[in-house]
Amino acid sequence: MESASQDDITRLLQDWRQGDRGALEQLVPLIGRDLRRIAKQRLRRTGQADASLTTTSLVQEAYVRLLGSQKVDWLGRAHFFALCAEIIRGIVVDHARARHAVKRGGGAPHVPLDEALAVSEEHASDLAAIDDALRELARIDPRKCRVVELRFFGGLTVEETAAVLSISPDSVARDWRLARMWLMRQMDSAA
Repeated sequence: MESASQDDITRLLQDWRQGDRGALEQLVPLIGRDLRRIAKQRLRRTGQADASLTTTSLVQEAYVRLLGSQKVDWLGRAHFFALCAEIIRGIVVDHARARHAVKRGGGAPHVPLDEALAVSEEHASDLAAIDDALRELARIDPRKCRVVELRFFGGLTVEETAAVLSISPDSVARDWRLARMWLMRQMDSAA
C-alpha cells in the first residue's frame, strides 16, 4: 500500500474529520487505487466476483459506508485501512449470505478454512461460515480476530497490521498462525 504517502493520507483524514470537504476530494484519488486493489484481491480470493458484486461496486459501497465514518478519530493511514478491512469484510460476507440464501435456500456446506480462503464460485456461502467463526473468535480473543480481519479482508501486511494494533510484527505473525489453526478446527468441527 505504498501508492500514497502515509503523512498525506493522515493529514487529509484529520482535515476531513474537521469538516473540510476539500480534504475528502483530495483523499479519494489517493486511496482509490489501494481500495480497488484490496477489493479486487478479496473478490478473487473469495470467488465473489459476479455481475452483482464487482470490484467497482465493492469499492463504491465501501466509499458510501466510509462517508458515515467521518467522525472517527483517525490515527493514520493504517487505521483508515483497518476500518476499510472491516467494511469490505461486511460487504463481502453480506453478499455471500444473500446469494447463498437465494441460490441454496440456507444450510451452507462445510469447507475447511484453507480451501475457504481460496473459495470458488460454488463455495461462496462458506464466507458466511468463516464470518460466524470469526465472530466466535472475537468473543474469545478479539486481537486474533482483528489480525485475521486486517490481513485477510483488509490486505494489510504484517507490519501494517502491527502498526494498527500497536503490537510487534512477531506478535501479528504468531496471532495470524494461531488464529488460522483455531479457525480451521472450528470449521472442521462444524462439519
